[in-house]
Amino acid sequence: MRRKRRSDHSIWIVGSLILAIILLIIIIVAFVRHIQARKTGSMHSEEQILDEKYIEEWPDIDVQLLDVNEYSRPQIALDKVNGIVIHYTANPGSTAQQNRDYFNGLAQSGETYASSHFVIGLEGEIIQCIPCDEMAYASNDRNEDTIAIECCIPDETGKFNGETYDSLVELTAWLIGRYHLGIDDVIRHYDVTGKICPKYFVDHEDAWKRFKADVVAYIDENGEERK
Repeated sequence: MRRKRRSDHSIWIVGSLILAIILLIIIIVAFVRHIQARKTGSMHSEEQILDEKYIEEWPDIDVQLLDVNEYSRPQIALDKVNGIVIHYTANPGSTAQQNRDYFNGLAQSGETYASSHFVIGLEGEIIQCIPCDEMAYASNDRNEDTIAIECCIPDETGKFNGETYDSLVELTAWLIGRYHLGIDDVIRHYDVTGKICPKYFVDHEDAWKRFKADVVAYIDENGEERK
């Protein structure tokens, strides 16, 4: 009788353990599906926002087009705008005007091929150097189908200050709407060549994801409904 009771008790323990394991598996599977559903829902939400809204009003842009020359403004037409490439200047403390003037000076110095469609300064000022329908020398293999944005930095960390960051969000949001791009069409120079540019967004992947989320949020909050 005791052996039978012990046997029944053992069976009950084993059965309870199996049931607990099954319940744990069910909970884990449900949790994973919930996380995946949230990610999918978020993705659809971002796509829906960009499909339904756009930034109509131009940012405050100081247009100072570079002189036409082979080193910084070759006046080659873009095939099509398929993306936006974010860069940083890598020279802490320099201004948007200084970087624009450096690009323009390449016509005389001929020391390298370099330019950008836009440069954003430390006070949030935006200077346009190249028309958006022309190619800039900024993003290597993606020069022919992207718009380049250079951002000034205050120090060696490469982190944009608040003024620069806010203007970058605004300019990127406007360009997305102008060319009907998706948020995944916004990339870093790093994503093209592996170059550590823009440094802070390469060193801090979370900051890069937050930037793209901020762009979508800006469009959602300030955008006009597409007709």
